[in-house]
Amino acid sequence: MIPRFKPDLGWPEFRALFRCNRSAVEHFEKDFAAEMGQKHAISFPYGRMGLLMLLEALGLKDKAVICPAYTCVVVAHAIVLSGNRPVFVDSQVSDCNMDLELAERAIGPETGAIIATSIFGHPVDLDRLDDLSKRNPDVIIIQDCAHSFAAEWQGRPVQQAGRAAVFGLNISKIATSVFGGMVTTDDDALAATLRQLRDERQLRAPCSKGIRRTLYLAAAIGAFSPPVYGLVRWLERSGLLDRFSRYYDEALIDMPADALVAMTSVEAQVGIAQLVKYRAMIGARRRWAAYYRDNLANVPGLIFPQAGPGATWSHIAIFTSHRDALLAYAQERGVQLGTIIDYSIPEMSAYRDQPNPGTSWPVAASFARTAINLPISGSFCEQRARKVVDILRTALEAQ
Repeated sequence: MIPRFKPDLGWPEFRALFRCNRSAVEHFEKDFAAEMGQKHAISFPYGRMGLLMLLEALGLKDKAVICPAYTCVVVAHAIVLSGNRPVFVDSQVSDCNMDLELAERAIGPETGAIIATSIFGHPVDLDRLDDLSKRNPDVIIIQDCAHSFAAEWQGRPVQQAGRAAVFGLNISKIATSVFGGMVTTDDDALAATLRQLRDERQLRAPCSKGIRRTLYLAAAIGAFSPPVYGLVRWLERSGLLDRFSRYYDEALIDMPADALVAMTSVEAQVGIAQLVKYRAMIGARRRWAAYYRDNLANVPGLIFPQAGPGATWSHIAIFTSHRDALLAYAQERGVQLGTIIDYSIPEMSAYRDQPNPGTSWPVAASFARTAINLPISGSFCEQRARKVVDILRTALEAQ
């Protein structure tokens, strides 16, 4: 079975688990800031908790925070739980990112911030975002880089274009620390405020958390090996792994139970090992994307969104009206295709009553029903990519 994603984990990460380094978290923060070209990186147990505390550190309370309708639902959760209100904006068809023209129209007297997401690693248009910001200087720009570590818009890193950027580091991200998140910024005062807030609220990680993270990583390394992944996929489809793999409940606005328990040294050491090969992993993802695009060009019933050379490809998204049939066809032939975001947030039960009068999100709704994510990993394998291409071509050309 070819999995829909495969983290680039191996001996360097496993060896890092057995190093005793009490300052590993601080080292990870410094290394992460350097890799992102920023002055500060502040670690959190989850990226969503980093966003929640960032909103608080920015002094935002009872404000409207503009965000995409088509993004990970935990972004909206962080906004609500920080005491603010999400204002959802539809996507643009071209690159799947939030439509910045619609975002500017949504700005009102109560708007405190815009969260600009570079979805799937497609960099947000920083030129248009700059223009928006110049016309609305009181609206804070936050970059959501959970999918877009160091993605670039015409040579400009997206994470540097705003007051701060938020990163997720779970096992499905471009680089991972098993779990965890980071906030980066060049603003000294904001970094100091955010660190103080985190240190006041966060609990010290007990040894048991480090042990659980170690076991989780060891299980993940084993689970993605070809002989084992078929069984894992069966367990996933049966629902037996939901407590480990499902990150949201459609009816709840919440945070994980350990959202205030600090990042462990185990996680930090894995993150440090990942940063060493980060550029190589991005290079591999770009090769996957180029291979798929070159070999699936002009296949009927298949649409690729636009993404420039600065994309970092957390996921390789395609859109098709034959999604369910294609998922089943590929599954029967040993290829798992993903549906990483199969919802539009304002359509979810927890958000249907949020005040967004007179607003609709047709593009986000369409993406939620037609998006498929092709298999990808931090190391390129042409044999696997060729198998995926052959299956997609056969399935779609027969439609």
